[in-house]
Amino acid sequence: MEDFVVGLIGMGDMGKMYAQRLSAAGWKIMACDTEEKYEALRKEFDGNNDVQICRNGHLVSRASDYIIYSVEAAAIHNVIAQYGPSTKLGAIVGGQTSCKDPEIKAFERHLPADVDIVSCHSLHGPGVDPRNQPLVIIAHRASPASVAKVEMVLSVLGSKHVHLSAKEHDRITADTQAVTHAAFLSMGKAWHANRQFPWEMTRYVGGVENVKINIMLRIYSQKWHVYAGLAILNPEARKQISQYARSVTALYKLMLEGDLGALRARVLAAKEKVFGRDDAPLWDDQPLLNPDLLERFSLGRKEPGEAPRANNHLSLLAMVDCWAELGIIPYNHMVCSTPLFRLWLGVTEHVFRSPGVLDEALRVAVEDRTYRSDDLEFTFAARGWAECVSLGHFETWKNRFETTQEFFEPRFKDATVVGNAMMKAVLESTRN
Repeated sequence: MEDFVVGLIGMGDMGKMYAQRLSAAGWKIMACDTEEKYEALRKEFDGNNDVQICRNGHLVSRASDYIIYSVEAAAIHNVIAQYGPSTKLGAIVGGQTSCKDPEIKAFERHLPADVDIVSCHSLHGPGVDPRNQPLVIIAHRASPASVAKVEMVLSVLGSKHVHLSAKEHDRITADTQAVTHAAFLSMGKAWHANRQFPWEMTRYVGGVENVKINIMLRIYSQKWHVYAGLAILNPEARKQISQYARSVTALYKLMLEGDLGALRARVLAAKEKVFGRDDAPLWDDQPLLNPDLLERFSLGRKEPGEAPRANNHLSLLAMVDCWAELGIIPYNHMVCSTPLFRLWLGVTEHVFRSPGVLDEALRVAVEDRTYRSDDLEFTFAARGWAECVSLGHFETWKNRFETTQEFFEPRFKDATVVGNAMMKAVLESTRN
């Protein structure tokens, strides 16, 4: 493989990360994005002799031995249709989208028959160190030799290779990402609707609240299509986001009715389905994370000695209720989980495995009206995202996302620094 060339079609954040890391390991890279970005990319990679920027995907496809399409899921079919026929004889082709069904269908339709198909998906964002993170490899139509070549190229990332089919990948990514994303998207929408910067409010400072704020800002600082493709194009994700909205609505109605008994019964029934009974838990003795660790990563400040204010954690209660309704056991997919999912599951586990914390959340849900307005907007937001996904409206998704993104944008820089430090510390402390 001395003269092996890796082609990258799509130079967004993930495409650039791949270009930088693969070229640093000595692989020759040919890359492109849309033609209007050609000059800017040439300047960005000027001086890197192992990365050649091309004007279009035809030039990349005809000269590369392994081509990775790293474009948004909504555009993958059109891009493959445009450049797929130019693929080099006997090459290997794959994609980096979060939803493999449309990607694989496009490859089957537009690639020459002599081309092998080996897709991949790094289950983390471009700002996360790929070492020890899951990297799914999908040998859809390929010889063992082609799969071995792909693994050799991608081994420089230091990720954990997980071999799945396209169908298995889509089911697992839905289970580990769809509802998690929906929760944080809805939080952002709720705070936006109330014109709140939560880190400026003492009730949203400390512990679990730090996680909510940091990850919400982390998600809204990304490009809208990163989350839209998974939610809208993956049928499993659509089903789960719809159920999450129903779970949020059902729990919020019980809070409004003041029916603590019914609320407790529903939440504890969901806890048993997802986490097991207290005398036969599905979790390990060691928790996923130490909640005390989270106190260090806050964008806001509280007075010395001030105890965190109790919260009903509607977003967490609804998460577990949703998993229970769909029969999802989150621990079954830890090998393919994203850093964000592991963090959110760790926080959820903390609330549900700590009887005092869960009891206080249920009490606050019924007796304390402090969060009632926030929870109302959160319920509206969850239902709005679910409707957008069910209709398959990418433009509506984009507009919903970008209006809230603009609201929070002034704090993205600070949030990125704090959030990256939090993710690093949490990942170092969590079990594999």
